[in-house]
Amino acid sequence: MTVVAPPTQGAVDVDVHVAPAAIDALAVHMDDYWRDYLANAGMRLSPNLSGSYPSDAPAPPGELDALREQVLDPWGLSHAVLTCITAFDASRNGYYEAALCSAINDWLRAEWLERDERLRAYLTIPTLDPEAAIREVERLGSHDGFVGVLVPIRGDMRWGNRRFHDLHEAIAAKGLVLALHAWGRAGNAPTATGFTHSYFEDYLGNSAIVAQAQVLSLVTEGVFDRAPSLRVVLLECGFAWLPPLLWRFDKDWKAIWREVPWVKDKPSEYVRRHFRAATAPAQLPADREQAAQLAEMLGASDMLVYASDFPHEHGDGNLDALLEALDDPGREAVLRGNAAALYGLPG
Repeated sequence: MTVVAPPTQGAVDVDVHVAPAAIDALAVHMDDYWRDYLANAGMRLSPNLSGSYPSDAPAPPGELDALREQVLDPWGLSHAVLTCITAFDASRNGYYEAALCSAINDWLRAEWLERDERLRAYLTIPTLDPEAAIREVERLGSHDGFVGVLVPIRGDMRWGNRRFHDLHEAIAAKGLVLALHAWGRAGNAPTATGFTHSYFEDYLGNSAIVAQAQVLSLVTEGVFDRAPSLRVVLLECGFAWLPPLLWRFDKDWKAIWREVPWVKDKPSEYVRRHFRAATAPAQLPADREQAAQLAEMLGASDMLVYASDFPHEHGDGNLDALLEALDDPGREAVLRGNAAALYGLPG
């Protein structure tokens, strides 16, 4: 299985997965207590996160040389932003989750960021303890290699909830991007009526239900009033659903705005100011004319940032249709310019 390379050299890829091959790679970045905990509690990396669907799909690389050989050099990327979702597990021990996230971040810094200038990464943070998450942002958020904070779209609470407002302010104060990535805790149902009954339903639910709910939450619960400089990127959540959602969002806001008096502009204006979406998966219609219409409704040249989601395969042949619908400046923006501006990358 081969993930398609970007259509031009020098692209910025905002979602390149890496993962430690075993818990031992993280143990060296933990203190004595947690190393003992790993050994005596029999802790392992989550078996659900080593690959993707199907279950024998390629696992993310665990070493820099493999990433250079498979992606960085042959694709000619200008920069790659590393995504490590190893902490998206089912642990309910908030103290262990915080230690695991810190170890992942130190592993990313030591083994990747400080060894190749083309690399950037998202910080991983604990989802159960907002105060511990803020401490992790304060600890490493000023490191030049970290450009965002990675959280799952599925969790115990929507990310716009006031419980996380101080966290959002801390992220914005460091100039970092809040990156919402598909998937999360398996213990939480992805639909309002309970759990799905197949991977197919679950996969659709991530973008068709959960990601949309997070967009609604972040706008309506006043996050951008508290943190007006906060920027958000949607990773592996698709984007074709945004135009109809924004139309309905604006329509209903006109009638029910008293529920959210802090939302002073049209909700769609908040989304266009604060959000960007990754191109993988590009769930577009096969018809080129329809794909072009959707790109126009979305404002693709402003809203999208290129992502391969390496090593996951989405069969995104219709990404070509999207790029063909854009003019030269629009393609340049999607492939490089938007991400450079979002993450503060050198030109």
